[in-house]
Amino acid sequence: MNRHSKLLFVVTEDWYFVSHRLPLAVAARRAGFDVAVATREGRHGEVIRSAGIRLIPFALSRRGGNPLAEVIALWRLYRHEKPDLVHHVALKPVMYGALAAWLAGVPAQVNAVAGLGWLFTSSSGVLRLARPALRWMLGRLLDRPHSLTIVQNPQDQSLLERAGVSASRLRLIRGAGVDLQIFRPVIPPGGAVCIVLVARMLWDKGVGEFVEAARLLTGAGVNARFVLVGDPDPANPASVPESTLRRWHGQHGVEWWGRREDMPAVLQAAHIACLPSYREGLPKSLLEAAACGLPIVTTDAPGCREVVREGVNGLLVPVRDAAALAAALKKLIDDVGLRRSMGEQSRLRAETEFGLETVIAQTLAVYREASA
Repeated sequence: MNRHSKLLFVVTEDWYFVSHRLPLAVAARRAGFDVAVATREGRHGEVIRSAGIRLIPFALSRRGGNPLAEVIALWRLYRHEKPDLVHHVALKPVMYGALAAWLAGVPAQVNAVAGLGWLFTSSSGVLRLARPALRWMLGRLLDRPHSLTIVQNPQDQSLLERAGVSASRLRLIRGAGVDLQIFRPVIPPGGAVCIVLVARMLWDKGVGEFVEAARLLTGAGVNARFVLVGDPDPANPASVPESTLRRWHGQHGVEWWGRREDMPAVLQAAHIACLPSYREGLPKSLLEAAACGLPIVTTDAPGCREVVREGVNGLLVPVRDAAALAAALKKLIDDVGLRRSMGEQSRLRAETEFGLETVIAQTLAVYREASA
C-alpha cells in the first residue's frame, strides 16, 4: 500500500458516518490515506468537511429503491473516483457496493457488516423467499481476493461463514469504539433513578417493551424516570410513529427527549442504561454507557450480550419480554450498591476492550492487509 492511497467510505447517511466512522477517517488521513466519503448529505456535511474529509454527495436509499440503478450508480462513482480501497459500511452498501467494486475493478475493499439478523432470520414472507439467493450472493461477493469483511460479534461471523465466506476473509472488531476521554464516569445525580434508552426509535430496538416495563413498574409504585433518547426513522419499516412517542411522553414515568447531540451529558445524567433490542451488531450507545460507568440492562441477543457480562456489569433478559425487563430494572433501581459496582465494571470493560484507539488500530491493520 503506497502512501496517499485513495480510501473511499460508502455510507448511506452523513450523521451515521459522523457518529460511527469519522474518527477512523481522520486517523486514516493522518496515516497517509487520501480519504473521501460518499454519503447522503444532510445536516452533518460541514462537520465532515471541517474534519478534512472530502464529501461526495451520494444518495443510496435505505428502503426500497432500484437495486440495478443503485449498483450502476456505485459503479460510475468507482470508475470516476478510482479508489485504491473502498470501505462499505452496513449491509446495503456492502451488498451493492461489493458488486459494483468488483465490476469497476477496485483493487481492494473492506466490508463492515452489523446486525445481519434481518437478512437471515426475518419472518417477512418476501424475504423468506429471497433469503437463499441473497445469502448465496452475499457469500460469493465477500469471498473474493483483496476483500476483507469486518463483523462485530461472533454470531454474525458464524452466519457469514455458513453463507460461504471463508473464515480467512473475516475479521472480528467489536464495534466502532468509544472515546474514553469524552465518555467518562461522574458522580451519579440525585433524585429519582433515571433509566435511559438511547437508540433510533424503532420497535425492534425494544422501545415498546421498555415502555411496557415502565408501565408495570410505576403501576407497582416504583418511582423512576424512563427516558427515550432518539428520533423515529421514517425510512425504516420498524419506525415508531412520532405520534406514539408524543402520546407516551408523560405517561408512566416515560419521557421522550428526541435526538440529542450532547450524549456524554445525557448518559452522565442517568443511573442505568437499557437497550432491549432484538438484535444488534455491537450497539454504540451501550459502549458509550459503559464508558460512562453505567450498569446496563439489555437482551441476551447477538451484539447486546457482547457488552454485558451477566451479573458483572449488567443484567441480560430475554428478547421481547417486558416482565423480565421490568424485574431486572427493579433489581438495579432498588440497589444503589449494585449499580455502583456494576458501573465500575462497565467502565473497566470499556477501557480494556472498547476504546476508540484500539478499534482504529485494528481497522487500519485490516486496511493494510486488504491492500497488500
